[in-house]
Amino acid sequence: MYDCRVSDRDQRNTQAPASDHARYHRQVLLPGVGESGQRRLLASHAAIVGCGALGTVAAEMLVRAGVGRITLIDRDVVEWANLQRQTLYDEADAREGAPKAVAAAARLARINSSIVIAPHVADFNAGNAERLLGLHDGRAAADAPVPGVIVDGTDNFETRYLLNDLAVRHGVPYVYGGAVGTRGMQMTVLPGRSACIRCVFPDAPAPGASPTCDTAGVLTGATSIIASVQATEAIKILLGRADLIAPTLLEFDLWTNHRRRLDLAGARDPACPCCGLRRFEFLDAAADATATLCGSASVQVLPTIRERAGGEHGPRPVDLDALAARLAAHGPTARTPHLLRASLDAERAEITVFRDGRAIIKGTTDPARARALYARFVGT
Repeated sequence: MYDCRVSDRDQRNTQAPASDHARYHRQVLLPGVGESGQRRLLASHAAIVGCGALGTVAAEMLVRAGVGRITLIDRDVVEWANLQRQTLYDEADAREGAPKAVAAAARLARINSSIVIAPHVADFNAGNAERLLGLHDGRAAADAPVPGVIVDGTDNFETRYLLNDLAVRHGVPYVYGGAVGTRGMQMTVLPGRSACIRCVFPDAPAPGASPTCDTAGVLTGATSIIASVQATEAIKILLGRADLIAPTLLEFDLWTNHRRRLDLAGARDPACPCCGLRRFEFLDAAADATATLCGSASVQVLPTIRERAGGEHGPRPVDLDALAARLAAHGPTARTPHLLRASLDAERAEITVFRDGRAIIKGTTDPARARALYARFVGT
């Protein structure tokens, strides 16, 4: 987790924050909120997994609404192609290649300095999902209460099935959303009450069978609408108004003006592997050592188990300064407080290494080649 507090300079140049009454007055006027509801939001905790197009919009809406604690989890860094739709980032973040969770947290802290924002620059996987959300062994950390809702800002079905497993196992509502091209889709999972993701989508699409932002592009309006619906669903849940959650799957296409809601009231499947049989196949699986990242011709490489020695307290940190000195012979390097970026000129690739030993290798979509480059230049 990284410190995202507003700098001393920012504090000197900023007036004292407005009172809660002034800041949230228009929201408190809503009959579904009121003073008691606003106090409830200020005492609540939402977790957002993925700080891309969906996650940034949803996070900003929840921060402005006064959700008292926001956990942000993302593995990636800001790139120029993100600026078209990922609303918390600017050109400075793209130039620096700042970790998305850190850049988002810094921006959110400037929007609302009275709440707690906990960013995690990490790959969200079966090995760390419960720990990152304070759900390890069913116990919350003293300083990080269990989230009251999980908001999906991811871009692949494997991670969504992992989130679904996590939500059902621990009884935490899960707000799913997805957008690609000009289309969007959203549903909310209330464990024990509604259908879960695997009731509706029993199996992940075959690789290459579904469009992605790489192949179909993405319209900012589609992602913004879905994220707005997600944030509103999360607010209902945090207010204790799960009765307002419709058991439906929302679908729309902004380009063709197609809209529909699919009724899921009877979709809960007693034979569902997750919510019916309580087999948490994605949460109990081993984390993949490599993953091809959407939209960037890059492969993420996780350290091996031996390289990640450290148990539940986290992976062994990497000496980024020493690594920078080693990699300088292969091309230009750039060091920030959070990561090291180095050009591997002879390989026509670029490698970004984080403090926990995780790396993103840009210039290939071949996991085997990425792993070989990682072994050669970072780990043994």
